Amino acid sequence: MSANGKAAGQGLRMLLELGPLAVFFLLNARADAIFGGPASGNIYYATGGFMAATVASLLYSYARFRKIPTMPLVTGVFVLVFGTLTLVLHDETFIKVKPTLVNLLFAGALLGASWAGYPLLKRLFDGALDLTDEGWMVLTRRWGLFFIVLAAINEIVWRNFSTEFWAGFKLFGIMPLTMAFAMTQLPVFRKYAAPETEKAPDSPAAD
Repeated sequence: MSANGKAAGQGLRMLLELGPLAVFFLLNARADAIFGGPASGNIYYATGGFMAATVASLLYSYARFRKIPTMPLVTGVFVLVFGTLTLVLHDETFIKVKPTLVNLLFAGALLGASWAGYPLLKRLFDGALDLTDEGWMVLTRRWGLFFIVLAAINEIVWRNFSTEFWAGFKLFGIMPLTMAFAMTQLPVFRKYAAPETEKAPDSPAAD
């Protein structure tokens, strides 16, 4: 696949990840106006919409790419489990703590793999990037630590701010922060590029 094709695929995957978050944010902000009822119930409409949009995103991803990446799949399972608990028990704490647990799970997996000397991100990216094993280890450690930071941020925000602020921060805070962190890792790609990548500067970007 060409570099442009890879970039288009990456853009589509980003939209598939942002779509459910956008649905959650919009329903949490406007469900009372759309469906009627008190604004205090918006979080439950948002949770149901988030679950439905997540399932639709995963199904479309499989239909389009014939596979579902590991991290969106794990996140989707958590969304369904904690979303169901939120709706059945009528307790929004479950959907709020979900990002904390997901990020800690990813952090534990990455840092545990790093401690064992296994560059887990290399497997997750499934050959989409050509880096040396040392480079993959660097990224595995850094992303593991970053997921701990995201977990801490989520705990601070949902415990100290309104549901509306937390919902908006998930879309307009966490996602830009994640993309900014990813951009700061670009020097790793240059420093630890595998020999064949250095000889082929037009090789595809990450999936």
